Amino acid sequence: MFKMPEKERAIGMYKKMCEIRQYEETIYYLFLEGIMPGTIHQSHGQEACAVGMIYDLRKEDYILTTHRPAGHDLAKGVSLRSMMCEMFGKAEGCCKGKGGAMHTGDISVGAVTANAIVGGNLPIAAGVALRCKMLKTDNVAVCFFGDGASNEGSFHEALNAAAVWKLPVVYVCENNLYSATTSIKMTCNLENVAADRGLAYGIPSEVVDGNDVLAINEAAERAIERARKGEGPTILELKTYRIGGHSRNDACGYRTEEEEKEWFSRDPIASFRARLLNEGVASEEELQKIEEEIQAQIDAEVEYAQNAPDPEPESALREVYWEGGIA
Repeated sequence: MFKMPEKERAIGMYKKMCEIRQYEETIYYLFLEGIMPGTIHQSHGQEACAVGMIYDLRKEDYILTTHRPAGHDLAKGVSLRSMMCEMFGKAEGCCKGKGGAMHTGDISVGAVTANAIVGGNLPIAAGVALRCKMLKTDNVAVCFFGDGASNEGSFHEALNAAAVWKLPVVYVCENNLYSATTSIKMTCNLENVAADRGLAYGIPSEVVDGNDVLAINEAAERAIERARKGEGPTILELKTYRIGGHSRNDACGYRTEEEEKEWFSRDPIASFRARLLNEGVASEEELQKIEEEIQAQIDAEVEYAQNAPDPEPESALREVYWEGGIA
């Protein structure tokens, strides 16, 4: 068991994990009620991955994520208000209402807009890291991807380039055992899909309990420090599990009750909450107050976003690529 940090740090991690969970639960019900448009791919159960990896990044560092970006973006500092406005397609959204759930981000806090193409962000992360190296900064890029993305050609091309050029990038595989709805047992013969493959390119790796925020944070510190020192990329494979389905229409009929029961008992937020209580870091009253304050803030942002102005129709013709450049 990893050592509990001092109270302010431990509570900070707990707050951020709760914010991610409560934000996603709120938008889930807004979708079910037909209040919010579009679709969602949620990270219920994977909150420790986002918070553990991102908690110590600088504002000037970068994250690159995929079609399940909300937790990563909130952990990096994208505001709740801009995220909620984006979900309602509003002009004040982090992508001006043009991106939706799978394309959130805010470059002002180092959150590169999410890429919904499986494996599509892997080479982009190498490019971002190359920029950091060419500018002679010690900033790093942290790139999240799923186990299924390790079967894409972009995974191998990006890792090879990152290794050869010793780029300051940390590749983070959130291995939740399923490529959408297909078990990892049917897509790969390796036990550790990303870590074992990284060895082929001479990239050091660690396999970490993806439901333990403190274990992830310690591994993140080591990998990020390597990158800052110019020692090149690291692969971290975080073994975790989605509490919900691949998307909001997925009933998870492909998973057994036994498997779900085992993993749900290891819920990262519930487990960390229990440790905070058992080790006397916080009281039940303190944690309840934190949770209630977060929900109140989320509810306020929902109300704000619903009443926020819609984008002007002509904005659809701005910031788009065409043959002559960018409009």
